[in-house]
Amino acid sequence: MNARSQVFELSVEGRQIEEVVASIFHTLLFHRTLGKFRYKQEGSYSIGTVGMVDVDCDFVDFTYVRASSSDLDLTIRREIAAFRDMLRSSGGGSSGQISLEFYQKKRARWPFPAECIPWEVWTVKTDVISLANEHERQIHREKVGELLAEKIMYIADVMNRHEYVPKMPNQSELDLVFDTNFQDVQPYLFKISYQTTGPPTSSVGNTMRKFIKDTLAF
Repeated sequence: MNARSQVFELSVEGRQIEEVVASIFHTLLFHRTLGKFRYKQEGSYSIGTVGMVDVDCDFVDFTYVRASSSDLDLTIRREIAAFRDMLRSSGGGSSGQISLEFYQKKRARWPFPAECIPWEVWTVKTDVISLANEHERQIHREKVGELLAEKIMYIADVMNRHEYVPKMPNQSELDLVFDTNFQDVQPYLFKISYQTTGPPTSSVGNTMRKFIKDTLAF
């Protein structure tokens, strides 16, 4: 099975890395998370609710919604912070990418481990830029907010399409489809991976700098 793949490219300041990635990943997980399953007997179950929390960004003019699970939030933020630290350790002008992959497991014959089969992958590519002054930073935070709004609307559109998601499992196979380690929510199985790619090779950063200079020229 070929996994669906989506890629977003964004130019950000170092201080915006966490908020930009978190707004995208939390939006995805809000759509890919259910309440806890409570089985009465095999084939008969109820599903709990998923609360939501509004999150106001500090360095981007943007507000996003996440599931009201502190454990899930902590898990996501821990991975994003590690990605941020890796980018910062690479020096100024670095770029990198971080991916959120949804997968399901397929049991294998003993003694082999279960096979992990990805079915959807979302990647955020970041180009870290430095701006000269506070005026440029203000323009940039507004522009990034506008871009994030476009990305979130696109995610909502994708989630409303009738595309493959794993079918609801029976109780004995629940952990082949969902992550059951969280106390209050049950997201589809997912993992986060990231890497840095050194100095940016794409034109995303140059395009953003040109946009800011053109804006200042008016």
